[in-house]
Amino acid sequence: MSQPLVLACGALVSELRTVLAADGLTEHVDVRYLPANLHNRPDRIVPALRELLDELDPHGDRDVLIGYADCGTGGTLDALLTERPNLRRLPGDHCYEFFAGSPLFRELAEAELGTFYLTDFLAKHFDALVWQGLRLDRHPELLPAYFGNYTTLMLLSQTERGDVLAAGRDAAHRLGLQFQHRHVGLSHFHDAVSVTLRKVA
Repeated sequence: MSQPLVLACGALVSELRTVLAADGLTEHVDVRYLPANLHNRPDRIVPALRELLDELDPHGDRDVLIGYADCGTGGTLDALLTERPNLRRLPGDHCYEFFAGSPLFRELAEAELGTFYLTDFLAKHFDALVWQGLRLDRHPELLPAYFGNYTTLMLLSQTERGDVLAAGRDAAHRLGLQFQHRHVGLSHFHDAVSVTLRKVA
């Protein structure tokens, strides 16, 4: 029997490796990562997944965990799942939700609607994925158009590393937003991955 296949966002490399190792699954699943910059082009996520599925699961007979939430695909990822019953994805609308857990994320979102969220990965790669990704390096005049309705930057951290906190604070300063930090760890992500893998394995 083929190993379960995991097709995951490249922004989850470190965290996914950690939880798979904690469950002793590193050698028992086949993991492939898609480019993290698809975070800025969610319309390309499902086509990229289809390409990998055609290559690695052409007959639809492998158990597959899709390491994405909806992630801005507007339901097209869930439509893909209905086409291939051997697929499961992580719960929620985005990585902020499966890292924080749905109840906490809903609480945070309702408390302050104008919040821009970062994970550890996005904080560390803020320049490439946000500043340059939105072309603010070349067109800083676009800053109010992108972030004028935000008041707060919330770092939902998986670790408590000083460099990650500093990167989050710097990102908030550059965007002109109030900085807040909530350490959410990996427990909710671990549970999401473990539960979903149990469903596909």
